[in-house]
Amino acid sequence: MADIEIICINKIPRENKHEGITHLGSVHGKSPRADIISWIETGTHSFHTLVGGRRANLGVVNGPNGKYVRTHADGTYNDNLLALPECR
Repeated sequence: MADIEIICINKIPRENKHEGITHLGSVHGKSPRADIISWIETGTHSFHTLVGGRRANLGVVNGPNGKYVRTHADGTYNDNLLALPECR
């Protein structure tokens, strides 16, 4: 299992914080959100962010509109993914 740092996201529309992230990126490229969710749930890979020097692990949340990823640090879920730049 690889532990992969997420360094960027794609989100449409970018300005709307309530719309879903479509892709997440690392130094290895970017992947669709559904693939990231599958890899987390099966234990194939783990993912994290480093924002402001602080690590936050990605987890899968079952929301009213389906599954999505969210960061989790210090016992609480947060919006670290939204602080990341847009992937190319």
